[in-house]
Amino acid sequence: MGALKDRTARVTGGGSGIGRAVVLALAREGARVAVADLQEERAVKVAEEAQALGAAGLALAVDVRQGASVAQGVETTVRAFGRLDILVCAAGTDHLAPFLETDEALWDELIAVNYKGVLHACKAALPHMVARGAGAIVNLASDAGRVGSSGEAVHSGTKGAVIAFTKALAREVARHGIRVNAVAPGPTDTPLLHRLRQGHEGLFEAMVRATPMRRLAQPEEVAEAQTVEK
Repeated sequence: MGALKDRTARVTGGGSGIGRAVVLALAREGARVAVADLQEERAVKVAEEAQALGAAGLALAVDVRQGASVAQGVETTVRAFGRLDILVCAAGTDHLAPFLETDEALWDELIAVNYKGVLHACKAALPHMVARGAGAIVNLASDAGRVGSSGEAVHSGTKGAVIAFTKALAREVARHGIRVNAVAPGPTDTPLLHRLRQGHEGLFEAMVRATPMRRLAQPEEVAEAQTVEK
């Protein structure tokens, strides 16, 4: 069995894209994985993929915008698997548009999913990790959160917030034996990115040209950066 045998991981946004790749990477390492996703049918499918790899998989319908939904999912995970060792916050959303063409409803949605979703997940998971004196959290940010991205001003802001929050939280919980890190990939070949691409081909091509390797990252490449050993 792999390096994560007997450990339990929970992945938000685990039903597709980078989240799915993280679930399967963790499963290959022997972890029990709770797949949390807004769309339950996607979570079920990925949990079954994890089980096919020989890992225990649990599908959970979770809305990261709602603290109660996230907390209930964490409690279900702990009841099913007895502990929670690893949290990966991969749930996210985006919308391509110049800032002046966006409205407050979009801002609220991006903040609720990309930033508050991370807050909800960490707040619900940390008490279990603190009680055990160990744990690892990985928050999916974005290179846009470091340098900004045209057409993604608010999205960039939410990811910058995730990076800053991750740094501060890491300082707070290190004394409890808990590690907190952020992974900030560039454009990655996911279903979300391909939905965003429609009607924005020029911007999409510019994003690829601005990438040193002149190609999109693959979800599996990003997942490897998020797979933790302890």
